Amino acid sequence: MEIDYSQLPRNSIMCIDMKSFYASIEAVARGLDPLKTCLAVVGDKQRSGSVVLAATPALKEKYNIRTGNRLYEIPDSSEIKIVEARMGLYLDKSIETTCLFNRFVPLRDIHVYSIDEAWLKLDGTERLFGDKWEVASKIKELLLKEMGLHCSIGLGPNMFLAKVAMDIEGKRKGIAEWTYEDVPEKLWPVKLEKCWGVGVRLARQFNRIGVRTVGDLAHLPLSYLENKYGIMGSQLYYHAWGVDLSKLEGHYYNQPKNVGKGVTLLRDYSNPREIKTVIMELCEEVARRARKENLAGKTIALTVGFSKDEVEKGFHVQRTIKYHTNLTMDIYQVCLDLFNENYSGQVVRKLAVSLGNFIPDSSMQLSLFEDKLKKINLARTMDRIRDKYGYTAILRARSLTRGAISFRQQKLIGGHKAR
Repeated sequence: MEIDYSQLPRNSIMCIDMKSFYASIEAVARGLDPLKTCLAVVGDKQRSGSVVLAATPALKEKYNIRTGNRLYEIPDSSEIKIVEARMGLYLDKSIETTCLFNRFVPLRDIHVYSIDEAWLKLDGTERLFGDKWEVASKIKELLLKEMGLHCSIGLGPNMFLAKVAMDIEGKRKGIAEWTYEDVPEKLWPVKLEKCWGVGVRLARQFNRIGVRTVGDLAHLPLSYLENKYGIMGSQLYYHAWGVDLSKLEGHYYNQPKNVGKGVTLLRDYSNPREIKTVIMELCEEVARRARKENLAGKTIALTVGFSKDEVEKGFHVQRTIKYHTNLTMDIYQVCLDLFNENYSGQVVRKLAVSLGNFIPDSSMQLSLFEDKLKKINLARTMDRIRDKYGYTAILRARSLTRGAISFRQQKLIGGHKAR
């Protein structure tokens, strides 16, 4: 089946990725060249098993240390600088890059993909800033001049081709453009595991039937892919031909389907009381987030991940109750029941709690036999105190016992130090 590209939209889409974002920010903060400095960002310098979150290009090239390596794998060399992550700083810089993009396009035409990557729709900017290549060059120059940061840019008629152009060619050349006409020459030779949207596991499945490149995938029957992989098979097929009809959407608010909080514990937990303490603290945060969104839910889920030494991986269970709530102890009681029903003494390393099936909290039914309004008002008063003085300004006594995580968690963003 041949694709008629003349019938497809030809937008001007840019995909931009900040090069070694965390590590580059730390290098610039120290007055160093992020391309020439050997620097690694780790979660915790005191833990030898701490994960490398980012590495500068020089560290990758000279010592083959990359994201995902461990602290103990970094050679003991005077030229290597090891720093702890400062997630708050990186978020600030990410916002700064988005503000820079906003000088060229409105926020509705910026799709933030991650903390260090975004798509921009450049259609209509030609009169102000020139063609897409000129815009790409100007953005690249401004990022380096104003922030000291380097980036890779891909240009294409849709989000997929812009992304793979950046991944495959832009990271080597700085700026690269792939069009529909480039698909046979540039996209089809790409190995499946290197192509965005495929992944290593899926690539292995295709490798077993002799499909190793994007071109091989493009020439499989669409009916075969749809029968085997459903809607995902259809997407794989059209992506292999460079087709992506996704609409680039920018910043907007969308009511969450659920609110959750999870944690990977710093050590194995085998004491049920300590495990329950952490579950209670997670429920506290989930309830607070729900109230902040003015939502109340009635489907509560608990995920318990066991230590790697256990035979089983853990369990994920949920329960829908009769009433909607956003109160900590309501959520905790359900989680406690789920935990007691499914836990049988295993060593625990991960925990997560979520609340869903929402309605606006103003629509909650109040019990005739329980002063729920008083509890809601008390919870919101606690929220206001924490917003003003910090989360640890008011705590439940249980959060001061062994195994509790609240004090440490409130100093973290994404599991790492904020500053």
